[in-house]
Parts: sequence; structure tokens; C-alpha cells
Amino acid sequence: MPTILSFVFRLFLLAAGLVFAASLAVVFVIVLALWLLRAGWARLTGRPVMPFVMRMHPRNGFAMYRRAGAASRTPRADAAPLGRVGDVTDVEPKQRF
Repeated sequence: MPTILSFVFRLFLLAAGLVFAASLAVVFVIVLALWLLRAGWARLTGRPVMPFVMRMHPRNGFAMYRRAGAASRTPRADAAPLGRVGDVTDVEPKQRF
């Protein structure tokens, strides 16, 4: 009797895995069809075909980890004001010949 229950349990797990794999395949085919429809419409209307992307500015990528209003403990290169480039004195300009 335990052998039959073990066999039925394994068949149930196999069926559940197959259903899950089939559902993932269906979702993949639907997303692919939508993307192809979008790309076809873009080509038909003369627009460039652009991929699906998540737009994120590289400087703001880790902004969620910074505390609001907390000052940095170390000086940063981008903390210097942009208008004060003439104040740099330890760099000599390279002469071109």
C-alpha cells in the first residue's frame, strides 16, 4: 500500500510540474506575441523598434539606500559646485605642440 501511495504522489508532483511548465510557456508565448505585434506596428508606422527597458539613471540607482537628509561622511567628487572649475591649482595644463 505505501508503494502505491508513493507512486500516486510522484505522479501528482509530475503532473503539477508539467502544468506549471505549460503555464510558463503560455505566458512566454503571449509576451512574445505582444512584443512582435508592437514591433510590427512600429515598423508599419515607420518608427524605430525599441526594446522593453527599465529606465533608470545611473546616479540615482542606489538612491533608495540613502537616508533622506543625511549628509555624507566622506567627501564626494560630485559634491563640488560645477561653476568653480577655476579654483583648481594643483593641476598644470598639458601643452600641445
